Amino acid sequence: MKKSLLPLSVASIAAFAPGLAYADDLSPETVVVTATRTPQPLDVTGTSMSIITSKNIETQQIDVVGDALAQTPGLAVVRNGGIGQSADILLRGAEAGQTLVLVDGVRINDPSATSGFALLGDVLANGIDRIEILRGPQSTLYGGDAIGGVVNILTTRGGEKPFVLHAQAEGGSFDTYRFNVSANGSDGAVEYGAAANYYGSNSVSAADARNGNSEADGYHNLGLTGNLRWHATDTVSFDARVYYTHARDSFDGYPPPTYTFQDTHQYGRNDLLAAYAGANISLLNGRFSNRFAVIRSDSDRKTFDPTLTPSEDFFAKGGATRFEYQGVFNADDANQATFGAETQTTTLDTHSIYDPTPDATKGSDRINGYYAQWQTSPIAALTLTGGVRYDDDREFKGHTSVKLAGAWQMFGATTLRANYGDGFKAPSLYELYSPYSNPVDALKPETAKGWEVGIDQGFWNGRLRGSLTYFERRTKDQIDFFSCYGVTSTACTLRAAQGGYYYNIGRSRATGVEADISAKLSDTLSLTANYTNLTDTDLATGLQLARRPQNSANAVVTWLPTPDATLGISVDYVGKRFDDAGHFTPLDAAAHVKLFGSFKLCSRWELFGRIENLFGDRAEPAAGYGAMGRAFYAGVRASL
Repeated sequence: MKKSLLPLSVASIAAFAPGLAYADDLSPETVVVTATRTPQPLDVTGTSMSIITSKNIETQQIDVVGDALAQTPGLAVVRNGGIGQSADILLRGAEAGQTLVLVDGVRINDPSATSGFALLGDVLANGIDRIEILRGPQSTLYGGDAIGGVVNILTTRGGEKPFVLHAQAEGGSFDTYRFNVSANGSDGAVEYGAAANYYGSNSVSAADARNGNSEADGYHNLGLTGNLRWHATDTVSFDARVYYTHARDSFDGYPPPTYTFQDTHQYGRNDLLAAYAGANISLLNGRFSNRFAVIRSDSDRKTFDPTLTPSEDFFAKGGATRFEYQGVFNADDANQATFGAETQTTTLDTHSIYDPTPDATKGSDRINGYYAQWQTSPIAALTLTGGVRYDDDREFKGHTSVKLAGAWQMFGATTLRANYGDGFKAPSLYELYSPYSNPVDALKPETAKGWEVGIDQGFWNGRLRGSLTYFERRTKDQIDFFSCYGVTSTACTLRAAQGGYYYNIGRSRATGVEADISAKLSDTLSLTANYTNLTDTDLATGLQLARRPQNSANAVVTWLPTPDATLGISVDYVGKRFDDAGHFTPLDAAAHVKLFGSFKLCSRWELFGRIENLFGDRAEPAAGYGAMGRAFYAGVRASL
């Protein structure tokens, strides 16, 4: 292997923690951790990945992590209205609950959510070192939530100084204000990072204002992160990490007497607390690294309708407890084994006053997973990776997943890559135990098989890099909600009060092409752009799955007219699609243009501003929901 695996062994115990040197301008040497759960140069992983750096987030003045993710190939974010409203990740067309979201290795997917998805709308950008997006089935290393892929948000920890402070304040349209503060550093045996943010906005009406809905649906969010490592000895270290969000959002509903989607005074509160404690032990002069961890997350969601007494009309509490062990053994410079064992117990407690039964839905499940992976470089230019996982689910017995990947570095500037992976996802606790569970046929786990081939090519001594990928994923027994409206059947008779039930729809097939380029056009001008063509079909009907655009594209141009100033423009395009599986409700294409700029007053102070949705595109992101119009923001940053 051209890059020896042995020097990475000391860092491999930090598989989900920042602290290495990562390039802001990506190159084949960029180190990533998500693809193999160990630090590796990007060009040897054999996988399709995108990396969003802290520099990207700061330069483009991105407040919401979902907005950053939407700029990457193959990933669509569907948000039901303005900032803070429900948002889903559709990664290469996979369902929201089929993408695993991590913050510093801590899973923030909510066990109480209908399909176990992450509450992406509440994840704001602050104290982030980088975000790694891994596309395609990844169940071998990550288990059942990773059929679509993995989003790994890594916060800043450590540094060359004992204390570095960053602060930011901004305000603008829709009575929006935001305050961020973060600190990081290294002092002796301790590395740390911490961040806090507060965001408030009156926002826009969740129900489209063009349909006569004038009430703004505001949003407020308090977020905290912490990341600490103590090096007890040269070979033993301990980690502590925490992630917390407290959010309040107003939303719209279907009030009587018309029961159509319109302004209401409903609101919700979402709390999520996730914590990680781990020990890292390095043996055999750094060749054998071991990580032991316990992880706990608790979610608490409630909604309120002021027209009711009492006003609380829904609650959902979810919990997850995980124990993990991971070992990394470097047999020699060209061979590395990664292996581990995990056990997770999830719980659910939820009820809505609109449920047909007065009793709360309660449920739990436990799954044990065991995995092993071998990475080898038989010749200097070729890296091969193979892995296998066995999951033992208390409700659905055992399942085996495999992953194969290869990367061949030709002529220095060219990398050919290919991989195959499959996945397994058990039904969520809500799908299994709620009043909307299937009354006739027991739900089956969703399974997927996916593969891709791609090429990465550098030109002009690395000033221009291009990537082209073809992918395919076939999913069996995908779970969806079946509406009994106008349907007569045994199942619909049993679920008449509920109006429908969850069922396995059969099979779907996603194929597509992703193209991605980054260019340093001059010393002061840079460009990144990508395009995705996706066909995601329900094989029973032959129709594209709901809300999946066939065409999407993004581009960002950044100009540095002086060393102290930055100007740029970004364009995000989402093509036409349908809001429903039957293709009865079309959604128009949308193109959002953003202008952004900043100016350094001195080494510590910087002014910035932006115009979002420059041309006021109001195309609905989902049927009946409003899009944010043209908006202006400005603020100040300080570094101490």
